[in-house]
Amino acid sequence: MEDEELAKSLLVTQQPGNIRISNGFGSNDTGASASGVTTVLLLSAFVTACSAFAGGFVAGYSAPAESGIIDDLGLSVAEYSVFGSIMTIGGMIGAVISGKLADIIGRKNTMWILDIFYIMGWLAIYFAKAMMPLSVSVAYLIGSVINWRALALIGAIPCLLLLFGLFFIPESPRWLAKIGREKEFEAALQRLRGKNVNISDEAADIKDYTENIQKIPEDKILDLFQQKYAHLLIVGIGLMVLQQFGGLNGYAYYMNEIFELAGVPSITGFIVVSIPQIPAITLGSILIEKFGRRTLLMVTVTGECLGCFLTGLSFVLQVFEAFYSLGVGSIPWIIISEIFPITKKGSAGSICNAVNWFCNWLVSFTFNFLVEWSPAGTFFIYGSMSFLGVLFIAKLVPETKGRTLEEIQASLTHILQ
Repeated sequence: MEDEELAKSLLVTQQPGNIRISNGFGSNDTGASASGVTTVLLLSAFVTACSAFAGGFVAGYSAPAESGIIDDLGLSVAEYSVFGSIMTIGGMIGAVISGKLADIIGRKNTMWILDIFYIMGWLAIYFAKAMMPLSVSVAYLIGSVINWRALALIGAIPCLLLLFGLFFIPESPRWLAKIGREKEFEAALQRLRGKNVNISDEAADIKDYTENIQKIPEDKILDLFQQKYAHLLIVGIGLMVLQQFGGLNGYAYYMNEIFELAGVPSITGFIVVSIPQIPAITLGSILIEKFGRRTLLMVTVTGECLGCFLTGLSFVLQVFEAFYSLGVGSIPWIIISEIFPITKKGSAGSICNAVNWFCNWLVSFTFNFLVEWSPAGTFFIYGSMSFLGVLFIAKLVPETKGRTLEEIQASLTHILQ
């Protein structure tokens, strides 16, 4: 009980209105006003964005590169299924170890290690059986380079920017404070805020928060497997399974094959499918605050179900993509972040993330085999899974918007009675 009370006090302390950042420019002003945006802060944000872009590029690479890789390297369906899904194996491992690794060696060092693996992966793709294209015509060689080898080099660009950018940004001040490196903590925070900004109030807040966090017992995964957390785990894991078994990553990794089955030029298909996603994401961020998480999730999973069946009948893929972007892609993560106590968020996040990646692998690995069996049947299976997802949400998933943890847990108890 004491741990939960401490956790609640931490949440209150860390509300945006309670965090003090002085802008006294060397003075002793203690007013709660935000400092200006600095070059180092912008650079840090850019480097972090490069990391996200690198991950997204990996996820999207296999779709446009599929036909070129299969033709040039002579891969079978099974071999390309391994290629298309192998990223998810790394995702499963990363979901379990990345948090602990970042706590032990720091955020920057963790990003460096991961980025080196990114670059090695792209170079391995680029140089895969590099001598084979010499036996074909020059035109075919140039075409293959443009189609997928050059794409691999483009994918390495944000990785290189990340690699060199990390030399010019400071380590996370909160991590430095956590491990007791006082001088480096203050220096890093000063660099982020600007050399003339008074950081004393913000530094004190971070130290207080770090000291209180360390009083909470270590978050252990096995602690989650208790009766009182069973309902939360069912919801969290169920949402991850629902998100992946709708078939999104089967579509994403092998979209080029879907367009070929539909008789649609790949470039035209990619453009048509991509157009609805940006407005759908924007609209989703507005609707989620107006209608709540549960309602929007039910609507978008229903739309995703409809999109699967339409794709099975006539390859209308953009309906599925639009509804996924509108809510299915983001809302499960939001709900998971809101239903678990702060003392269990880390472990719960690791479990749910690992399940998500495992389901991602299962869908992406089996997609080609299912399509060979029956293209339409594949999408009807995914549509049926989405329909089961609608029933799951209606029966088990609580609304979390504007509710305390106690209210969420009470609603879960009521739902499961």
